[in-house]
Amino acid sequence: MKDARPVQKDAYELILEAIDMGVYGPGDRLVESELAERFGVSRTPIREALQRLETQSLLARDGRSLIVASLGHDQMAELYVVRAELEGLAARLAARHATAEEVRVLRAMVEDDRRLSRDLSAMARANRRFHKQIHLASHNRYLVQQLDLVHRTMALMATTSLAIEGRGQDALAEHDAIVAAIEAGDGDAAYAALKAHISLAFEARLRHDAEALMAQG
Repeated sequence: MKDARPVQKDAYELILEAIDMGVYGPGDRLVESELAERFGVSRTPIREALQRLETQSLLARDGRSLIVASLGHDQMAELYVVRAELEGLAARLAARHATAEEVRVLRAMVEDDRRLSRDLSAMARANRRFHKQIHLASHNRYLVQQLDLVHRTMALMATTSLAIEGRGQDALAEHDAIVAAIEAGDGDAAYAALKAHISLAFEARLRHDAEALMAQG
């Protein structure tokens, strides 16, 4: 008989999830003892997890301390270029290889997400879920691994582009177009729709950051 107990997350996954959910943001200091107490694990796996996150450039050194890394303008631009290509490829492959059930799940996600326009944190979670479902529907494990790394790094951005006024509704319309292309089995259209979606998200973020700088001046 198989063990029915739920699989427990390891220290690495727990810290990564906390960064992804904004519990720890760029510049926040991570302390072994505090993390061990928070997650109810010993300091050894916490130390190993921190070392792993540092080698992945998700954490940075600040003297003797480890802090959550932040992305400069060039790093953010480079990340969006890579993300647009990989996400577009995932959509193209999903249009070719997604099962009927996977396509119906994507469509249901879009319809369900229409009710979340006033809840930013729920929108952000739903957005991650939607993109992850497309990754899985590509049925390419190596692509999924690379996209997981990209999305981990996206967590280093202080805010989600969905926080920008009007972006949530625009993103939902873009999700609808992506799913429509996947439903039609049109790989080229799915690729173009998802690349455009990422490009528009980046453009919205750049405009928002530029306006924030002007306000400070």
